[in-house]
Amino acid sequence: MKRTAKYLFIATLLTFLTISAWQVMFGDGINVNIDGNEIDGPVGAVLGVLFASGGMAIGAVVCVGVAIFLGVLFAGLGVLMVGGMALLAFICIMAVSPLLLPLLIVIGIYYYVRKRQQRRQHLALNQAV
Repeated sequence: MKRTAKYLFIATLLTFLTISAWQVMFGDGINVNIDGNEIDGPVGAVLGVLFASGGMAIGAVVCVGVAIFLGVLFAGLGVLMVGGMALLAFICIMAVSPLLLPLLIVIGIYYYVRKRQQRRQHLALNQAV
């Protein structure tokens, strides 16, 4: 990972922790319910911040994983799309080719003459003097 991505990830986590701490201190009172036991006060606030930040950290890791998965998925779909477009172009050319037969004959004659000239030049250059 690049350095800026690492710093952005750390800044996001710190922002989540700050938001959860702000909610604990200045928001509504937090009551943590663990197996039917309600915990409030300073211990409830600390547990609330711990659980909230842990949940947000897990959420951030899941979001990064989903982003990586979607990047790989859409890159693969992009390759398939380019291949599909090439196949579609080939099919269109094959469908139109009977109409282009006169043009293809002229291109074929030009190609034949050009190759013949290149072969002659190649033989002339390779002849011993």
